[in-house]
Amino acid sequence: MPQASVTTALAPDAGPHSGSPADRPAEGSAGSPAGSPADGSARRSASRPAGSSARGSGGSDFAPLLRTAKEQGLLDRRTGWYARVIAVNLLALAAVGTALALIGPSWWVLPLAAPLAVLSARTAFIAHDAGHAQITPDRRTGRAIQLFHGNLLLGMSQDWWNDKHNRHHANPNHVDKDPDVAPDVLVFSKDHAGGRTGFRGWLTRHQAWLFFPLTTLEGMALKVYGFRHVFSRSADGRPAARGRARDRFVEGGLLVAHAVGYAALLLTALTPLQALVFALLHQMLLGLHLGMAFAPNHKGMEMPGADGGERWGHLQRQVLTSRNIRGGALTDWLLGGLNYQIEHHLFPSMPRPHLRLVQPLVRAHCRRQGLPYTETGLIDSYRQALGHLHEVGGELRAARGRS
Repeated sequence: MPQASVTTALAPDAGPHSGSPADRPAEGSAGSPAGSPADGSARRSASRPAGSSARGSGGSDFAPLLRTAKEQGLLDRRTGWYARVIAVNLLALAAVGTALALIGPSWWVLPLAAPLAVLSARTAFIAHDAGHAQITPDRRTGRAIQLFHGNLLLGMSQDWWNDKHNRHHANPNHVDKDPDVAPDVLVFSKDHAGGRTGFRGWLTRHQAWLFFPLTTLEGMALKVYGFRHVFSRSADGRPAARGRARDRFVEGGLLVAHAVGYAALLLTALTPLQALVFALLHQMLLGLHLGMAFAPNHKGMEMPGADGGERWGHLQRQVLTSRNIRGGALTDWLLGGLNYQIEHHLFPSMPRPHLRLVQPLVRAHCRRQGLPYTETGLIDSYRQALGHLHEVGGELRAARGRS
């Protein structure tokens, strides 16, 4: 994908006031998934205020909120803020690398894997924001920032991530359209749980207990997905990654540079065994950190499906499927602003530091619309997400108990 925007249909070219689709509700079949809530969502729907029913009004429910956010300048870019964040993060990464080289071949370097994992997660958040055009409206600059942080520093393909994240933002938590809830190792809908047997069935029955241990594999999985996306070939023999050959070359070259540089740094400073253990610890902690940041956002919230006649507008689609996390500056930093998941989904190109500022406006607007605004503590969000996973695997556990 030649452009940097992680949401091609959502991120603007000409800034927040251009009237692009970036921050207005999508219309038509692609932007208004039809369906009724699935699984435990039916129970939540029963208690939803009457005013929250989707009116299919072509975005009129969202328009006043968008207008207010624009008038208050909350969609204006914060280039200076992001420049400081990027500079501090790069300096901190360099400091960890320098400390690793100075300590040398010793097992005492292993504690450095923890701060390196935290800083790697900051790097992922910067790449995420760049992909959403939060840092700059210029696609070339945004793509360069995302390639540098995602491909080079993390070894994750920006083209793969953008494609996947586009579809998530267009239909969050949709059982058939959101790749983040597609059945794989974990299953997020009872519609997908039936018929899973063998090892996959065992995973589904115990997935609530396995969720956080499995997130330790996420850092390595992101690399595998990226390399496979860029270098593998599709059924017709052509490269799987879309876009021009030059873009694929740049992506692939940066991924290889990351792998070579990462291995060279560790093997130069450490023994092969120490390097292997350090890399595993770093990647596992990174995966756990990312999992803890992404898990609370949608798991256990409304899951629109293919059946049912309800058609949601942009406001309903993004608010009902998302969950916010309460907290202060530390929570904002640790979760990369994703704790304002509702605001982020409503305004994907809004700079991260403005999400906290727009939150009172969004909360008040939802109250006027009679729309539930879900916000909870971090620990309770994990309880709700794990409870949903446990509920999804319940039928398989019951069936096994009857057999």
